[in-house]
Amino acid sequence: MSTRPTARFTLRPLPHAIALLAAISQAPLVAAADTDGETVTLDAVTVTATRREETLQSVPVAVSVVDGEQLERDNRSGVAGLAQQVPTLNFRTNASNKDTALFIRGVGTISTSPGVEPTVATVVDGVVLARPGQATLELLDPERVEVLRGPQGTLFGKNASAGVINIVTRQPPAETRGYVQQDWYQGNESRTRFGIGGTLVPGVLRGSLTTLVSSYDGNVDNQSNGHEVNGYNHRGARGKLEFTPNDDLTVTLAADYLQAHDDIPNGVVAKTLDASFANALAPVSASDHNRDIVSDYRSRVEDANKGVSAQVDYRLGDFTLTSITAWRGWDNTQWQDGDRLGTISAAFPGIEDKGDLAFDQYSQELRLASPKGGFVEYVAGAYYMHGHDDETYRRNLRSPTSLQTGVADYGTRSDSSALFGETTLNFTERLRGIAGLRYTHDYLSYDHRRTSTSPVAVNGIQPSTASSGSVDEDGWSGRLGVQYDLTDDLMAYLTYSRGYKGPAYNVFFNMQPRDTDPLKPETSNTWELGLKATAWNGRLTANGALFHSTYDNYQANFFDTVASQVVTRLINAGSVTSEGAEFDLALQATRALKLSAALAYTHARIDSFSCPSGAAASCNVNGKTLPFAPDWKSYVRADYSVPLGNGLDLELATDYSWQSEVQYDLSQNPDTKQGAYGIWNASLAVADYDAGWRVALIGKNLADKSYSPLLASGSGYIYRQVPRDDSRYFGVQLRKDF
Repeated sequence: MSTRPTARFTLRPLPHAIALLAAISQAPLVAAADTDGETVTLDAVTVTATRREETLQSVPVAVSVVDGEQLERDNRSGVAGLAQQVPTLNFRTNASNKDTALFIRGVGTISTSPGVEPTVATVVDGVVLARPGQATLELLDPERVEVLRGPQGTLFGKNASAGVINIVTRQPPAETRGYVQQDWYQGNESRTRFGIGGTLVPGVLRGSLTTLVSSYDGNVDNQSNGHEVNGYNHRGARGKLEFTPNDDLTVTLAADYLQAHDDIPNGVVAKTLDASFANALAPVSASDHNRDIVSDYRSRVEDANKGVSAQVDYRLGDFTLTSITAWRGWDNTQWQDGDRLGTISAAFPGIEDKGDLAFDQYSQELRLASPKGGFVEYVAGAYYMHGHDDETYRRNLRSPTSLQTGVADYGTRSDSSALFGETTLNFTERLRGIAGLRYTHDYLSYDHRRTSTSPVAVNGIQPSTASSGSVDEDGWSGRLGVQYDLTDDLMAYLTYSRGYKGPAYNVFFNMQPRDTDPLKPETSNTWELGLKATAWNGRLTANGALFHSTYDNYQANFFDTVASQVVTRLINAGSVTSEGAEFDLALQATRALKLSAALAYTHARIDSFSCPSGAAASCNVNGKTLPFAPDWKSYVRADYSVPLGNGLDLELATDYSWQSEVQYDLSQNPDTKQGAYGIWNASLAVADYDAGWRVALIGKNLADKSYSPLLASGSGYIYRQVPRDDSRYFGVQLRKDF
């Protein structure tokens, strides 16, 4: 099966979607006020998806918005937690954040190579994070998180071929205020947040500071030494200064630092494929819900992520000129037990890995935004990013009689320059046209040197080698579309987007001569039809989108073996298709009750796979699902507030996320499938907002469902990563505002 589904599949549900959203938008204005006569509406959601502040219901982009305060209350402290709340988003975890990846609509890049850019870009206050691992630690002081689906290169500085995670942090307040929040959870998990902000110089300077201290013992036991692992220790701070010397100029300076010490094991064995490995694993028994390891080498990560940025907004009459200058640094050291055993033998030698990474990026963006309200509105800009990566990876192979060692020093240099812009043509009050274009020039170089104590390949170590190379590519991407207000409360849009992702190199410890050629740029074509409806005097919003995306020269990882050790190879995997439908709903049913729901159907499949020469895994994958792409995902939530008198409020909240079966391996290993599962959470809180305090009891995974966010192949076994909520747990959250 190598044919691509036609557009007819995508457009078939269109009449039903139009009828549903049109009915919602034209529904009678019943229950427009609460029982006491007070008008009740949903809070307006502001987004910057079009690089301007606009309401969510007016932008012709499929975007989900998660409130930062809600994330903090729900103990979803990182980008990974968003995947439960946003059905179109998926997250690949691993022992080190260096090896993580984000997926939107089933499309993402899994790679440890520094020579590949992420398919899903992460942006924090306008600054693009060049490497996926920079984005997966704690969120500091988020105001909101916007998840934009589909190519976004015509508006965001760095090219984003599958989507953007746009994180907007809070601005310093005008009035001095602060808070302290303390969370305790079972398993000796603690999270302390402190924030303060206000005016430093009246009318001229505001500032804010947020700090974080968090720790967790873990939920995995090492039977080899009795230690508890899979925990963390995090420390961080974010500060902002907002300088407004006059009405036309605003300068925002931001700095952040986050230090992490994680002892996440390099996989927990979920299934053994031969009896000898099962015997070596004793006393641990492999199972789908195993949370025990037996390890003689401590897997852990030390990570430091930091950055500074300066954003200048200058009004030139009715125009706004924006400059964002930023530097970010990232240092990561990981130790991993590659054999996942506590003993060394001739059959199962010990594999001890240590990797050091030092990464710096510098970026500059200039953007000009025209005034709104005219026939032509536009945002145009220029962007430049330089990335500099240096890594050292060392592997020790221990047997009862010998020690073999391999050490690789490698790095990349990248420069990306772009001109981009998008125009909206207001043909009438209801009809608008959209046109965007981006030109990108990418330069990427690498060097790699590996030394080995063995002249031939041994378990997981290739012989000594050295290579270097460079590549230049020019790419075009863009967007065309039309937007039409069917009624005052129902908007429809149809867009075509061309996505582009630059060239890549597969640079890693066991790099071989076959890996020295650059990967071709990845390109995509996306059609999207969206409807956004508002009804019941602003109490109900419902948004839907149908999409059809095809990707050529898809950059993906494929499992292989090197001297009996499982490794991954980054390749141009061929062509893939992702298509489906998405639906989001929010309802302020009464002043006390708010309901929300989201549903995504994503049919992400491999059309034609380009099998690499010498592949050890099966290449018979045409028509099969893309990894980390469940067909169905959903999320429902209810929030209910009851006044108790004397200024007290009782707040009840519950949410449930569910997803269908998911395959984690591009080669379609039947043992790396996670079956369908759902996670149910709930909380109960009492608050006095006049006095500035809130106390909450939080329950996670109340149905006690064990699941695996990653299943992968080892040599003779399948291992899994264990999530924090792999079993039911409870916690208490205290907050005091002042």
